[in-house]
Amino acid sequence: MTSILRRGLGALLVGLCASAAACAAPTDAAEETGGTEDDLTSITARSRTFEFVGTVYVEKNATESAILQAVRTQAQTAFGPLRTAEAAVRSRELREIDTTTFVKRAVTVVDPNVPGDAGREMLEVKYTYKDDAVVGLSYANRTSFPLAVLSPAYRAQSERILRECTPNDSHAREFSTQLWYVFEPNIASCQTAIRDEQAKIDADRARLGDPRAQVTKSDVERLYLPVTAKLGADKTNRGESYPDYHRLYQGGVEPGKLVISAVYGFIDHDHARGPAADYNWGELMTMLSQVFAAGGDYQLVAGPDQVDLSRFTLTGGRTIENPSIKDLVGLRAGRTTLRLSYAEKQELEKQFAERIVRKWIAIEKKVKVKVGSEPERDFAIRFLVYYGAESSAAPHKYATKHSDVFLYNGHSSIGYGPLDPKNFTAEDFPKSYQLLWVDGCVSYNYYNKDYLPLKEGGTKNLDIITNGVEAPAYRSGHAMGQFLTTFLAGRGASYRELLEAARDTEALRVVEGEIDNTYTPARYPLSIR
Repeated sequence: MTSILRRGLGALLVGLCASAAACAAPTDAAEETGGTEDDLTSITARSRTFEFVGTVYVEKNATESAILQAVRTQAQTAFGPLRTAEAAVRSRELREIDTTTFVKRAVTVVDPNVPGDAGREMLEVKYTYKDDAVVGLSYANRTSFPLAVLSPAYRAQSERILRECTPNDSHAREFSTQLWYVFEPNIASCQTAIRDEQAKIDADRARLGDPRAQVTKSDVERLYLPVTAKLGADKTNRGESYPDYHRLYQGGVEPGKLVISAVYGFIDHDHARGPAADYNWGELMTMLSQVFAAGGDYQLVAGPDQVDLSRFTLTGGRTIENPSIKDLVGLRAGRTTLRLSYAEKQELEKQFAERIVRKWIAIEKKVKVKVGSEPERDFAIRFLVYYGAESSAAPHKYATKHSDVFLYNGHSSIGYGPLDPKNFTAEDFPKSYQLLWVDGCVSYNYYNKDYLPLKEGGTKNLDIITNGVEAPAYRSGHAMGQFLTTFLAGRGASYRELLEAARDTEALRVVEGEIDNTYTPARYPLSIR
């Protein structure tokens, strides 16, 4: 299971990089929503400026909208090459194109292999795509790297691309209608195809009568276009940054409480064996077990949904009365005081999962909090837990509205599922300071900057943790559990320490919105007991 990635399109619409319908290309509606790139905090990524020059050919009388559509279609195909090269850009699927960079040239397209070919009039359009990006540490000292994009008409040659420039495995074929996501120009077969195509184009170019006014038919019809990605200034945050603990421990959405919501989605596509059999059930139980093991008397309390966990009757007739939440969660990890056989533990765990699936449960522990020079006061850490998220945005909207810290673990539906920022409005967020962590595949591209305009105060009231490339589901519960135990330890851990704690699933994880936070341990000494 070590390579499990939350990316499968598969049979359901719920994929952490989910279904074919959920992954369809966006419409031309405006995505140019707010925010400017600030310095990012990361332990494995560098924040760099990024650009490349692409070329498309359109009809000589093409409208501006048709030109923009051709450019967007081509630019989107850089997504897959970036993903597999440990890089990600900030603009959703590279859609934000600066039309002022367009350089247009009227050309005659000729086939030098056809004697006396009169040619065809077309318009050549060169464009420069510019963005902010996160890249792996291997790019720290590089100013450029090779990239490739596809022809805007690439969909007509899907089988060729699958064969030459993807692994052509079941995962790639699941994405056969979203080849921009799985296009991999660096694999050997693709490099050969690109070289062969370029050799043909070069030979044809050498036979042009007027290279300044003519282009070859093979150039216009090429499938693969090699480009050079240029990297600019490194804007990565070099100093320490922190969550605004002093604001969180004042009580945001609920007086006297820090409310943490954990929404876990299904990972598997087949749920016939029940909710306890889904891969992410084990990850949720691992996360909660680690939080409980870190200390504190966590108890079930009344939550948003009425869920009765006071009595369980097993098939053998045995009754389990008033089990603690720690014992129920500990069934999976072997951290339970309940004296049960292995079969009984499995049955009780199955019943537990069936009762809480698609429902909210609330868990709390009482603590004493002291922030800065203020007197110590009573406080509570409250967890809202939802298991079994699928295509509905309802649990996510409830979480963003009613929690100070929102953690999501599951399929990201390649940005078009329930977490799509388009599903949210400003009313879905409280006015208080929040921290959001979306732990899904390539969440930086989809769930970063487009959330900021939805939050009053933008980065002053919202920190977002996302990952630039696909994060594994394997050990994601452990990573999230380690993040939480470090976060709740009461010593004001920095974001670097928090990211280190979650390193088991590190995938170019970055924090945005943290630079304008005002907390430091020296300024606001923190004590939680």
